[in-house]
Amino acid sequence: MARFGDGLALGPDLSSAAVSAVEQALAPLSAAPDLVCVFISGDDPEEIAAAARRAALAAAPALMIGCSASGVIGGGRGVEEAGAVSAWAAVLPGARLEAFRLETLKAEDKLIVVGMPEGQDDDVVGLLLADPYSFPVDAFVERSDDALPGLALVGGLAEAGEHGEARLFVDGDVHEDGAVGVVIGGAVTAATVVSQGARPIGPDMVVTKADENVLYELAGVPALEKLEQIVLELPEDEQELAGRGLLIGVAMDEYADEHERGDFLVRGVVGADTDSGAIAIGDVVDVGRTVRFQVRDAGAAEEELTALLERFDLAPVEGALLISCNGRGQAMFPDSDHDAKVLDRAFGPAGVGGFFAAGEIGPVAGRNHVHGFTASILAFGRAGDR
Repeated sequence: MARFGDGLALGPDLSSAAVSAVEQALAPLSAAPDLVCVFISGDDPEEIAAAARRAALAAAPALMIGCSASGVIGGGRGVEEAGAVSAWAAVLPGARLEAFRLETLKAEDKLIVVGMPEGQDDDVVGLLLADPYSFPVDAFVERSDDALPGLALVGGLAEAGEHGEARLFVDGDVHEDGAVGVVIGGAVTAATVVSQGARPIGPDMVVTKADENVLYELAGVPALEKLEQIVLELPEDEQELAGRGLLIGVAMDEYADEHERGDFLVRGVVGADTDSGAIAIGDVVDVGRTVRFQVRDAGAAEEELTALLERFDLAPVEGALLISCNGRGQAMFPDSDHDAKVLDRAFGPAGVGGFFAAGEIGPVAGRNHVHGFTASILAFGRAGDR
């Protein structure tokens, strides 16, 4: 008997699929679950809400949390662009689970997020699911390290084609805005992996002139000129990748002798100015930081995820949540199953569930960030193996 289970059910009747998926996830468990996560893909937000309420009843008395999604992961596979429900269940003896619902209030000229539990000494990890329209997820996650030091956050943005279409579930309630989540503390063995799916090109460079997210000089050379030098020296296939979408990695450890794949926080290159020779990137970088250009393709994404899981020091993994970018499924790989299959090869018969997100949350080098095109993983080891 297991401590973790997962289930997957497809079909136009989402409520029936939700019950089936939860029953599948509960079937192999050695005891009643403490936590059940449910993710629902469908066209009608109200049908998704109804299915979530049915899932909560099927999971009771466990805490149930989840959200709407563009696709779901369970049963060793991924499903996109179809009505489907995935469920993941966990027996967590000795754990403390504190569910929360976050709302945003306006106070004069700033926004205040309310609803986050106070930090406890035995906090291990937090799962955060947010609406991309109504919740300031980037600001909240980036500042979470200061408000809740040491608490890793894993999660993602719910699917919402338009404002008000996302659905977030927690403890039997369904919400249309804000964020929901759970802090897991106590006697829990857990670890996180964030695979950003990129590989470095060119040399490490120090930022020698910058203003906010605009880089004017790299290694004393105008940034755009330095970029052109690097791209021209690349093999033809990597030049093509750079032309389709160039990225830049900000080294997270300035004191490392070398910076390789996985050592960077990867952000997009979003613009260039030929007059000033500057490039704009998707984050603020200070003068003196080390950066390195990056490219992304299916091969790089698979290599990085596989390499990170091979180095994973939590063994054996008994269960895991996988939040994969909606750009990593069939948009990047031959099918939607790719990331689920990589985890299956790495973890063996572990219960794995999750969803395709519109943005992923996970820590890199000990700090929480919001990502794109990543696979963010929360894995649980054997109880007592801390």
